[in-house]
Amino acid sequence: MTDCRSFLHLELYNDQISRWPAAGRHILAQFDDTSVVVYQAYRAGIGHFAADHHYFGGEFSLQRMSWTKPNFLWMMYRSGWGTKSDQEVTLAIRLKRTAFEEMLGQAVHSTFDPAVYGNENDWNMAVANSEVRLQWDPDHDPSGAKLERRAIQLGMRGNALAKYSREWILEICDISDFVAEQRMHVGADTSRLVTPREDVYQPGDASTALRLGVA
Repeated sequence: MTDCRSFLHLELYNDQISRWPAAGRHILAQFDDTSVVVYQAYRAGIGHFAADHHYFGGEFSLQRMSWTKPNFLWMMYRSGWGTKSDQEVTLAIRLKRTAFEEMLGQAVHSTFDPAVYGNENDWNMAVANSEVRLQWDPDHDPSGAKLERRAIQLGMRGNALAKYSREWILEICDISDFVAEQRMHVGADTSRLVTPREDVYQPGDASTALRLGVA
């Protein structure tokens, strides 16, 4: 793994699960006062450029929605621990915490939630005008088994994606080698599995947390 120790802190998976909620909608992430770590997986042409330059460019497209995940294990489920086609390069991206809060503040649910939007017409308008989309998906354990807990992912387009690709990023690290190493420990015995340390993240704005449905 490229040396990411300046910002990516690791811990045994088995030491973390006891403090994670078993159910409900929660943002699990690694964060500090100034930053939040999110993950994306790409083909080599995009991933290597980003890791080398610390921004997204080259083959990266600003014309399509790009999804990012603050939960490492949800990224691993989505990419098959770096084995799925065009998802072989796993990136750990350290974002400005203010930018992550901006993303949460702009986010509109990808499916209709009557408790938030009242009626489908209002939701359709919100979706059409939004540059940030959110989904609550089932979280998964290291083997891929579905959990009761829900994990968030955030999709960006337009100006939000343009700012994400350059302005909002503090560091990008290629953790593909680390992912490959840890893939060997995702069977029945997870005693040797190491993952990025994550805790429950609470949005800074109470109204945003309520709208997102954070437990």
